[in-house]
Amino acid sequence: MSDILTHVEAGVMTITFNRLDRKNSITAAMYAALADALEAAAGDASVRVVVFQGHETVFSAGNDINDFLQQPPAQEDAPVFRFLRAIATFPKPLLAAVCGPAVGIGTTLLFHCDLVYAGDNAAFSMPFVNLGLCPEAASSLLVPQMLGYHRAAEALLLGEPFMAEAALEVGLVNRVVPPTEANALAQSVARKLAAKPLASLVETKRLMKQGQTDAVLRQMREEGACFGRMLREPAAREAFTAFMERRLPDFSRL
Repeated sequence: MSDILTHVEAGVMTITFNRLDRKNSITAAMYAALADALEAAAGDASVRVVVFQGHETVFSAGNDINDFLQQPPAQEDAPVFRFLRAIATFPKPLLAAVCGPAVGIGTTLLFHCDLVYAGDNAAFSMPFVNLGLCPEAASSLLVPQMLGYHRAAEALLLGEPFMAEAALEVGLVNRVVPPTEANALAQSVARKLAAKPLASLVETKRLMKQGQTDAVLRQMREEGACFGRMLREPAAREAFTAFMERRLPDFSRL
């Protein structure tokens, strides 16, 4: 069975992370499937809304470390960069239902969604610094805009998890419900949106995001260049080695 499932019904495309045995960690092949799905949905008039969802116990643990180290993104057409551009420029409503851990890209993709519903077990984290890296998905731009600088610095510099109620307080999520209800709630709202005029949905989203898309894409390119450089540096090597060896990293000499 595929690690990324897509299903279209009543104008709603549901994209499901389906790699539960690996906590929905994302491989290059999964990024390619995600990019393909979004690109298809953008050009398909029968798809009016897209919903991301995982399992009630986990949304996504972020990048699959083994796969990531074997296939580090080097070119602009790498699957992860295709996915990031697709989500940043997607013209129709994007929703997400998030339960359990949402690590790295599992959190940063949410800043590109229009509506986010969380289970009360959701835990959001962006531990890029802890891996010797820098933010991605334009999160270095979007997180301060939404959270304010000091809360963004806490989230990005410390990289520690924050829970669903904190995400609700800063506006990252629209509503917090029991984990067993989050996916159904997102589907219910998606169906409401899908019943509305598509042109009105698209134009309203375009107007709200007008003037920001170019800045987001520029930030993604700059982050990507920094990320690629830092991935080859000693701090990242130590962080990933420590992760694989199940020990704490030692950055004291770096």
